[in-house]
Amino acid sequence: MSVLRTAGLTKRFGGLTAVDDVDFELAEDELCSLIGPNGAGKTTFFDLLTGALEPTAGTVELAAGGGGESGTEDVDEPGGSVGWVDVTDAPLHATAQRGLHRSYQVTNVFPTSTVLENVRVAAQAHGTDSFRGWRNVNSFEPYLEEAHAILDRVGLAVKANEPAETLSHGEKRQLEVGVALAGDPEVLLLDEPNAGVSSESVDDIIALIEDVAGDHAVLLVEHNMDIVMNVSDRIVVLNRGEVIADGPPESVRDDPAVQEAYLGGYEPGDLDDDGAADPAAEADGGGTE
Repeated sequence: MSVLRTAGLTKRFGGLTAVDDVDFELAEDELCSLIGPNGAGKTTFFDLLTGALEPTAGTVELAAGGGGESGTEDVDEPGGSVGWVDVTDAPLHATAQRGLHRSYQVTNVFPTSTVLENVRVAAQAHGTDSFRGWRNVNSFEPYLEEAHAILDRVGLAVKANEPAETLSHGEKRQLEVGVALAGDPEVLLLDEPNAGVSSESVDDIIALIEDVAGDHAVLLVEHNMDIVMNVSDRIVVLNRGEVIADGPPESVRDDPAVQEAYLGGYEPGDLDDDGAADPAAEADGGGTE
């Protein structure tokens, strides 16, 4: 069953088309990776899904029943099948309440707050007490319990009472995933969770991605092709805003259009010292989108 879908999703910035008429669906039990060279439209696509950007054309819909109010009504389709909620014009907080959460390329945590508080605040924001700011935080026991459970899951339980700024870069990426997990989203968008992570921490991040994908629909942007090929159920390739391939890892890897636009002869294990596939890194131009 699908939990997220787009139809004709398009975003233009003046004369530049960043996302071009994209039809996409994500299943509830799927880990789908979104790949492509820098400027392909990956981050713009994420921004359109979450409501950070308004599309020029097209729609974004979430499966009905995935969270709180978004300003639209849940509609059940004939025959008892799942209905859909149009969140095309919904703001960030509304899509989040509907169960669509994301992490970001750049680490985005509260540095002076404890690791536990970062997750507790996120859990409260997705609960019913988000505007009760003057109560003692110790009275929010359910959110503290949720935060502790999440930190245990992402491997940061022993760091719970430390300021987030004291974490290593890899641990901060783990914390970001923990923050995104708060509120138990239906769909999790992970934007380059391995960016800047040392080679010693990559295995921890991979294990976390695979664990999270066990009970969430995950859409992953990642430049490390060995990781993408190993963890993905499905890969979608964007180039100049258009989908040029969509399928299982093996078929995408061997697709001539993908080889020409992005992979450039990639073979499993073709990693440089930074953990990126050499041909893909060259195609990217070495930057971020």
